[in-house]
Amino acid sequence: MKLYDAAVAPNPRRVRWVMAEKSITDIEVVRLNMAEGQHKTDEFLTRTDGFVGLPILETKDGTTLTESLAICRYLESLYPEPNLFGRTAEEVAIIEMWTRRVELLVAHPLMIGVRHLSPMLASLEQQDAAFGDRNRDLGIKALTLLNQRLTHRDWIAADRLTIADIVAFVGLDFTRLIRLVLPENLVEAARWADMMRERPAARA
Repeated sequence: MKLYDAAVAPNPRRVRWVMAEKSITDIEVVRLNMAEGQHKTDEFLTRTDGFVGLPILETKDGTTLTESLAICRYLESLYPEPNLFGRTAEEVAIIEMWTRRVELLVAHPLMIGVRHLSPMLASLEQQDAAFGDRNRDLGIKALTLLNQRLTHRDWIAADRLTIADIVAFVGLDFTRLIRLVLPENLVEAARWADMMRERPAARA
């Protein structure tokens, strides 16, 4: 299998994180330069039905998978341990629920905020600072809900790290490009973020 990757982008990092947690080493990783538009060539657009973005996973039979969570689910089915998506029907549903919440309410607005506010990404985006500010602020506001959830617990969706933690943290950590400082009242979210940074997979 072959994974087409990008160094800074958060969505590819989700897949790299899952691969690191599962000690997956038999997938070839091909690093593309998004600033140079290497992911927008006719070759890749043909494979992805015109959808632009990374990561892209090419499976052994030549199937092309896009969308980071779809790729992560596929990897979970091939490399089931450690489990990141749930073992029981109830656990699967709870992890899915929290993954959806953190992606829509926390990760997505923070990532959009960074894309519109980081000078480093100016070449990739027709930046709108006001739009970036609004999205950053929406993400920070949603972190208060995450902060409440993390009171008296280490992980967002289960008694262990799951894909919900990975999605939330990768979105939050992307804000290092705009040097975001968490509000002081988000004590539990900060504790959880520090714990995530200490995982070996955080370097993925």
